[in-house]
Amino acid sequence: MPYKHLGSRNSGAPGWLFQRITGIVLIVAMVGHYILMHYTPTSGHSFASTLERMQNPLWKVFYLSFVVVGIYHGLNGVWGVVRDFKMKRWLSMTILGAMIILGIAFAVFGFMNVLVF
Repeated sequence: MPYKHLGSRNSGAPGWLFQRITGIVLIVAMVGHYILMHYTPTSGHSFASTLERMQNPLWKVFYLSFVVVGIYHGLNGVWGVVRDFKMKRWLSMTILGAMIILGIAFAVFGFMNVLVF
């Protein structure tokens, strides 16, 4: 598919900026998660320790934010790639609709997994 330049009117600058911001947030959250799970042997390696940690509302907020930011970052990145191709409007809107439905489904699954504790 040939590349289509969209011009400055539909530049996607806010999406580009939020993509960078959510990327930085994800790096910080993933490093924190990695340190918690791999450098503290008592936390996160059993159901009981996970259950104990998830009783704290701050951890729930952390993981819910992780879900929202991760889904936004992933879908916005895919949408940026899709926008770079010249597609018929109905096809790009169909892809956008499918991405929105998938995003909602993943958000519901993520929220259900965090809030079940």
